[in-house]
Parts: sequence; C-alpha cells; structure tokens
Amino acid sequence: MTRSPRLERVTPATVDAALALRVHPHQERNVAPVTKSLAEAYAYGETAWPRLILDGDRLVGFVMAFLDIVWDEKKDPGDRRSGLWRLNISADAQGAGYGRFAVEAVAEELRRRGADRMYVTWEPGGDGPGEFYRRLGFRITGEKSGGQTVGVLDL
Repeated sequence: MTRSPRLERVTPATVDAALALRVHPHQERNVAPVTKSLAEAYAYGETAWPRLILDGDRLVGFVMAFLDIVWDEKKDPGDRRSGLWRLNISADAQGAGYGRFAVEAVAEELRRRGADRMYVTWEPGGDGPGEFYRRLGFRITGEKSGGQTVGVLDL
C-alpha cells in the first residue's frame, strides 16, 4: 500500500460510493452486500459500527463491527459479545493488506471499549474466508451461528 489506510464513517457524501462497492463475484455468496449491512446498521443502532476503509481518497472496502450484543438469548442471556460483523474488500483492492488492516482496526476499537475477545462468523467451505481469519489468529470455537463457523480472537 502506498498510503496509509484509515476508517471513516459513512456520510451523505460517501454513501453512494459505499453502496457501489463490490467484492469478487465468487465471494458474493460469502458476504452480504454493503446495502444489507447499512440497513442492518440503521436497524441495530448503536450496536452496529459501520466504517468505510479508505486509502487516500480511494474507497477500498467496508467493515462493520457488532458491539456488546446478546449472543444467544435462549442459551445464555448474559453472554454478550463484540466482534467483526462484515468485511467487504473491493475486488480491485484485494491482496493489498486492507482486510488485515480492517480486522486490526476493529480489534483496536473493541480493546478501546474494554473488550477482551473479538468474534467473527464465516461461511464454511474452501472458498470462504476461514483461512484468512485463522491466519490472523482467530480460533474456531466449535459453535455455529446461523449455519456459519464462529471464530474468536483474544485481545
């Protein structure tokens, strides 16, 4: 990367660019589009933490964290977790370290808020992001969430 990536809030000036962001076509089954993420961010309010990933003026991705949610209310209403909800890196920006940057930035935000663990879920399968998350230090918990694999990273 030639510049230093950063996270920025989605604003009226950047929302159209965010909505136009596309991952590689073969990844579309593994991650929801930004449109769904922004709708969920609106619906979930302060529980969602959506951010654009910018490098200079170039939009290279979108990341959204979840903050202090009740994980499985029926199983344990006291189990509250925070973690990575969505990560979309633009098809033309992949392989440049932006995904790693985004995960590390979310981890730093969660640490700042007092979390000691960061959770993530992903679609199982060889073409999913599981190996990427494991390389970053996430370990599989053995749980499933909506059919997805659950990983955790100690902060």
